[in-house]
Parts: sequence; structure tokens; C-alpha cells
Amino acid sequence: MNEVPLWRLNLLRAFYLLITVGLALTWGPSMAAHTDAWAQRNGVLGSLMLGVSVVSLLGLRYPLHMLPLLIWELSWKTIWVAVIGIPLWLNNALTPGVEANFLACLMGVVLTPLVLPWRYIVHHYFRQPAERWR
Repeated sequence: MNEVPLWRLNLLRAFYLLITVGLALTWGPSMAAHTDAWAQRNGVLGSLMLGVSVVSLLGLRYPLHMLPLLIWELSWKTIWVAVIGIPLWLNNALTPGVEANFLACLMGVVLTPLVLPWRYIVHHYFRQPAERWR
């Protein structure tokens, strides 16, 4: 049950690389040359996204150890799509900027489950005994 096929590991590596490059290209330029107003509105989010980009690099070397990062990605994107994106879409209230976020998050909600090794996750995160509390 511990064995994950090499093709799956390489698929995970490709996904970590996609996250790294995508976030770096999306957020890097605005972080490097920002205005004070942008920093006040988006500085924390930009820093968070670039932090995820940097940490995703670890997934290239340790794809299974970094699975919680992909589970977190899937979780927040699913929550955003369900709680913010879909209600705005149903009410025809998507602005162009929000629509871009909606499509990007929706793509993550669709692609991430296809990449994740679910048997490995179930075995290692749900079926194994928890670590001791004391």
C-alpha cells in the first residue's frame, strides 16, 4: 500500500512545478514593483501565494511528503468556488477580475483530485493510527 507508481510521482512533481511557476509568474511581478495602495490591499495575499510557490519546490523532491500542501490547495479552492464563486455566478454578479479567479480556482478543483494519489492519502492520513497525544 505504500507504493505509489513512478508515473504518479512524476505527475505530482509536474503539478508542484505548475503551482510554483504559475504563482511566481502571477504574483512575482506585482510583488517586485508594487504601489503602496496595492501593498495595503494585496500584500498579504501576494506574500502568501509566493510562499506557497516556494514551498511547492519541495514537492519536486518530496512529492508525497508535500501532499498536505495539495490537500490545502484543493480545500481552499473548493471553499472559494462553493461559497463565493458559484453564488456570484448564479446571480450574474461576476466581475472580470472575479471571473478570472473563479475559472482559476475551478480549474484547481477539477485538476487537483485527478493528480492526488487517493489510496495513499486514505492509507496514510485516515487509516493509520494517530500519533500519541502524551
